[in-house]
Amino acid sequence: MSVDPEIPPAGEEIHLPGPSLIPLLLTVGITMFLLGLTTTWFLVVVGGIISVGCIVRWIADTRRDIDELPLEHKH
Repeated sequence: MSVDPEIPPAGEEIHLPGPSLIPLLLTVGITMFLLGLTTTWFLVVVGGIISVGCIVRWIADTRRDIDELPLEHKH
């Protein structure tokens, strides 16, 4: 009699993205942009540049992660 229940074999490995500062930087960029709308155009420009840069980088990182997955995961 076994104490441990029968465990099924391991399935697919779960893919998780690595740690990143991009979400935090995007939040800072959006906050600067919104504050700039009520204060000065300089914050609008700087916040917009930070936000767009973070979005582009985030998309590029995600595409690279997706390309590294096994072929049967691509739909």
